[in-house]
Amino acid sequence: MFAPDRICASIGAATADEAQRLFRLAVNPPGRARAVELRLDYLRDEAERQAFLKWLSRQRRLPTVIATCRPTGSGGRFAGNVESELAVLTQAVRCGCRWCDVGIETASQVKPAQLRHTLAPSRVMISAHDFERVPANVAKLLGGLQHHGGDAVKLAATCHDLADVRRLLPLAHGQQNRVVIPMGEAALPARILALREGSALAFASIGEATAPGQLSLEALRKIYRLGGGQRRRPLNLTRRTKVYGVIGDPIGHSLSPLLQNTAFAAHGLDAIYLPFHVRDLRDFLAAVEPLGIAGFSVTLPHKESILRYLDECDPLAAEVGAVNTVAVRSGRLYGYNTDYVGVLRAIERRVPLPSSRVLLFGAGGSARSAAFALKQAGADVVICARRPERAKALARAVRGATVERSALSRESFDVIVNCTPVGMYPNGGCPLKASELNCRAVMDLIYRPRKTELLRRAEQMGITTISGVEMFLEQGFEQFEIWTGRRAPSAAMRRALTSALDDEERASAPTGK
Repeated sequence: MFAPDRICASIGAATADEAQRLFRLAVNPPGRARAVELRLDYLRDEAERQAFLKWLSRQRRLPTVIATCRPTGSGGRFAGNVESELAVLTQAVRCGCRWCDVGIETASQVKPAQLRHTLAPSRVMISAHDFERVPANVAKLLGGLQHHGGDAVKLAATCHDLADVRRLLPLAHGQQNRVVIPMGEAALPARILALREGSALAFASIGEATAPGQLSLEALRKIYRLGGGQRRRPLNLTRRTKVYGVIGDPIGHSLSPLLQNTAFAAHGLDAIYLPFHVRDLRDFLAAVEPLGIAGFSVTLPHKESILRYLDECDPLAAEVGAVNTVAVRSGRLYGYNTDYVGVLRAIERRVPLPSSRVLLFGAGGSARSAAFALKQAGADVVICARRPERAKALARAVRGATVERSALSRESFDVIVNCTPVGMYPNGGCPLKASELNCRAVMDLIYRPRKTELLRRAEQMGITTISGVEMFLEQGFEQFEIWTGRRAPSAAMRRALTSALDDEERASAPTGK
């Protein structure tokens, strides 16, 4: 209805020059957006709007352009009245906009026939936005939008959890002229899942996000392979598309979506992998069946607490007491631990483990996986953690020992492994002092950044370093094979991750004069 790929690049800028720049980014390679929303209310005054629309009218070839001039009372930035809003939209139509997005607040003050006549020959989308919640009467509200004579309707509502998402997404199913937009940080994956349910559009930002939780056009292209303008075949989301994901709190740092979506693309699978910011496990698990989730990765802080909700658990994962991989088969949850494999493969390439003395700093889910893996490999495991009771419990489970933090500078080890989140992007930090690094090798389970402050410190001391990237890749290969039964395209996955980390490091590097 709007664009074959159902992706709309949303442009919001204060000046005409910046709006022009963003428009070019959207429609030229590598963007190549087939639909573009112009947030004319973002332009800071009438002079900037006139300048931009004059420039737009001179463009020879335009994608499907949707003009929006949302008033402040509807959550936008336009301070004028209904008449002046419609005057802006009318001018936008004359300059080549094929659609106008008119809020329910404005549409309610104008007769449907008058609205269509005023904005002809463009088509009209009637929209409603609730920036606080999913309305209790959401289905009735959507039905009311359809009585204002529009060619399409759009409903955007803030979702605070997946229970809200489950109420909102079914409204997109089976209707080609409906746009359903879950808003809010918790709803980020739901914006993509709305396309799977049948929403006619998903909005992506070029520059400043124009709504809470909005993904960038670049992320949709590169990470989720949605829309045109890319070398590989784009994914066409339908209800047959299998959904996978990663759950955690926080989750914004995760590169698992890039890793697994690269693997799906390499095998040409109709599947997508999404990040779910999960605070309440029960909220997520209740959404597994309705959202079509076929499997998911588990990260902090849920690796241990997920066990009580599983129908079956791999014996090794049960012994470890931590699960990082769940497969959903016929509605049943099967738990696995692939961190175990990742730790072993990463360390064994550098240090022979039998009879080695290995310190694990931390005693959470990742530390448990590492402890059992190292024990099986014949290492002597020593635990040091902020909470002594957890350290002692883990040490007992692997017939290891504990050491207090105050004694670390007097101890020596073959390998030290950081199992805490200290040092993780973007917060940084170093969990151990230089005087505590009395060892041959240091491994950090954190993979972002690739070289943490801990690894830099160890490197400066001449100690062998092992990046968490190696463990992350190995456990990711195993996850893909558990879910799909296919061999992981390890080379493609490694290239994608390495490229992303290279880009991130270049972007964060200090610039010269």
